[in-house]
Amino acid sequence: MSGDSERHSGRGDAGEDDLVRNRDVWLVVPCFNEGTVIEDVLSAARATFPNIVAVDDGSADESAAAIHRAGAHLVRHPVNLGQGAAIQTGIEYARAQPGARYFVTFDADGQHQVKDVLAMLERLRSEPVDIVVGTRFGRPRGAGDQVPLIKRIVLRTVVLLSPRTRRLGLTDAHNGLRVFNRRVAEDLNLRMNGMSHASEFVELMDAHGWRVAEQPVDILYTEYSMSKGQSLLNGINILSDGLVGKRLPR
Repeated sequence: MSGDSERHSGRGDAGEDDLVRNRDVWLVVPCFNEGTVIEDVLSAARATFPNIVAVDDGSADESAAAIHRAGAHLVRHPVNLGQGAAIQTGIEYARAQPGARYFVTFDADGQHQVKDVLAMLERLRSEPVDIVVGTRFGRPRGAGDQVPLIKRIVLRTVVLLSPRTRRLGLTDAHNGLRVFNRRVAEDLNLRMNGMSHASEFVELMDAHGWRVAEQPVDILYTEYSMSKGQSLLNGINILSDGLVGKRLPR
C-alpha cells in the first residue's frame, strides 16, 4: 500500500526505562475518523512506546492533525480502503524501520490498554511463540465484564464456524490486539481490506505455521467505541468475506 508519510518529533513526559526497553517495538494504529479521541490514545501509548505509526485511512475529519500533534508517525491513504488495508500499510512501514523487532496492532478508539500490550510483549520475548493474540474470553466471566451480549454471540459464532480457529486454540480470533515478531511481520500479506482481515489473519497463522498463544485482555467499551462497534450483521459480513477470501489466489 502506498501513502504519504509525515513525522512530528514532539513527545510528552515518559518513563525512560519503558522507552528504552521498547524501542524495538512498533505500534500500528489504523485510523478512520477518530479525530475526537486518537490524540489522547496515541499520547498515552507514547509514554511507553516511542515508535507508533498511525495510518489515516482516508479520514474526513481532523484525524491526521491529531496524529501529528500526538507525535506519532503518520501515513495517509488518500481514500478509505478499510482496516485490513490500513494495518497492512502500517506493518509495511514499521518493518522497514531500523531495529524493528516486535509489532503491535492497536485500535485507535481507546479500547486497548498499554498494560495488556506489555504483558503480551513479555510473553513474546520470553516464550517460544511468534504471535500473541488478545482474548476477551480467557478467564471466568465476572460481574464487571464489559463485553456486550450481542458481541459475545457474534464472536463465539465466528469461532464455532471456523475449524482453523479452533485448531489453533483461539477463543477470540477477532480481537484487534495482537503482538508478533519479525517473522510474522515479514510474511504478513493481508488482501482482505475490510474487517474480514481478522479471519484472514487466522488463516495466515495456520498456513505459515506461526506459533500462537492467547493472552486475556481487558477491552474498554465506552459510549464512543460502542457507537463504532460491529453489529451482528457486520459479523455475518465478516464470515461471508472470509469465504470469498479463501477463493482468492495467493
